[in-house]
Amino acid sequence: MKIDSIELFVIQMPLKSPFLTHLGAVKVREGIIVKITNKDGLSGFGEGVAFSTPWYTEETVATCLHMLTDILIPLLEKHPIKHPEDASHLFSSVRRNNMAKAALETALWDLYSKSHSETLSKMIGGTRTVIASGVVVATDSTAKALQQIEQYLMEGYQRIKVKINPNQDYSFLTEIRRHYPDLPIMADANSAYTLKNIDRLKALDDFNLLMIEQPLGHDDIIEHALLQKEIQTPICLDESIVSFDDARKAVEFGSCKIINIKVGRVGGLYEAKRIHDYCFEKGIPVWCGGMIEFGISRAHNIALASLPGFTIPGDISESSRFWEEDIISPEVTLENGVIDVPLNPGIGYEINEKRLQKILLTKRTYTFTQ
Repeated sequence: MKIDSIELFVIQMPLKSPFLTHLGAVKVREGIIVKITNKDGLSGFGEGVAFSTPWYTEETVATCLHMLTDILIPLLEKHPIKHPEDASHLFSSVRRNNMAKAALETALWDLYSKSHSETLSKMIGGTRTVIASGVVVATDSTAKALQQIEQYLMEGYQRIKVKINPNQDYSFLTEIRRHYPDLPIMADANSAYTLKNIDRLKALDDFNLLMIEQPLGHDDIIEHALLQKEIQTPICLDESIVSFDDARKAVEFGSCKIINIKVGRVGGLYEAKRIHDYCFEKGIPVWCGGMIEFGISRAHNIALASLPGFTIPGDISESSRFWEEDIISPEVTLENGVIDVPLNPGIGYEINEKRLQKILLTKRTYTFTQ
């Protein structure tokens, strides 16, 4: 993989409507697009999915830009690699900063796949030609939630995730279940509860949820194991799983029955695939989580979700879910509840250069001398 240059595009785009959780509201999405070009002129693309502030993880757009510029890109130039998996091993000398690592590593996977005229899906072992799509309802109003659910079901989404917290849980879910008694629903708590709320969490068993995602601390595994013994609803871990070892420990401790895999959160496709393979062997269902992504990250998620262990519809919605116009062409679309896995090499989508330039905040270019 003889790299000629790496370009970083910091972009910003408003959401069509605010994305609300108890941690705050996302109205405008900032992100980093990574473009890696090799000596033959082929380019691969990745996306840094950290937010502008550290409400989801400790990383931000600014910290990722620093890590890419001052640490990871120089490391990659100093130590040339032959395969994208080598990047994961190379970056292991740097602690955490997984979203910065993933931004670079996923671009390498796209470039590597294109250089072998193969789809990214096939390159990482994907077996599906279509993936089932779910969607997130994130609002502070029951009426708005019901309105969103109705719209999403009309659009064909196969599973609904709702955001909950101690101020919006039992009565909120009661009203949703009254309107949709048989709808596949999961609840995402984003660490809003503690073990002091155990009776409140037990009560949620009444709703026959697919799962409750990350009810306790964002970095906890032990207390989730205690909680899972007390409730019938399967616990799904999200923020707690930032590495293969986290996933292994969570399964061994009985902390969850399901795992949400996010490429950015775990540091790239290689680590995401390792977690998938382990869970597949252990019979633990996995699904692909979302980060309010632009189209490049969404394309990488589609490839990941084509792996055989992804049996639960993920948070991979069509481009129009968040954006008036995405940065890829064609945009991701939904038909009959599923999204086609692209057949073109790499991520399978082209970059909408005109759109990218329109939302560009700043650009940095690094030319390799190797």
